[in-house]
Amino acid sequence: MLLIDTNIFLEVMLAQAKRKACIEFLNSVRTSKQKAAVTDFTIYSIMIILEGRGKLQDLDRFLRSLSAYKGITLYATSLEDKVDAVELAASGDFDLDDAVQYASARRLRAKAVVSLDKDFDNRDIPRMDPSEFTS
Repeated sequence: MLLIDTNIFLEVMLAQAKRKACIEFLNSVRTSKQKAAVTDFTIYSIMIILEGRGKLQDLDRFLRSLSAYKGITLYATSLEDKVDAVELAASGDFDLDDAVQYASARRLRAKAVVSLDKDFDNRDIPRMDPSEFTS
């Protein structure tokens, strides 16, 4: 099981530089070639970002598309995850949003965090770039 960081979806939706690799990775999850989890925190973050940019139609399309992902699991972060995240952030290891993702990845026993964020590098749970999944 992999954990998908928020920036993988945003890279696609905001048409940023690494969009192609992110699309290919997400397609591998859509077809169940890869098994991955996405946190409710990621979903809420995307909702806030897209609403703030006036992209409600894109948000609607994104939310509806999640049901087509055969290899994805929605992970509801627990209170314990949030407490762990605050402890990680307080230690200076992560900012709070990365800490929530990392705490969730630990709870899920994720093989890796798929992210463009190098703050996940050199951790017990490795970061994988979406380009590592391209064929």
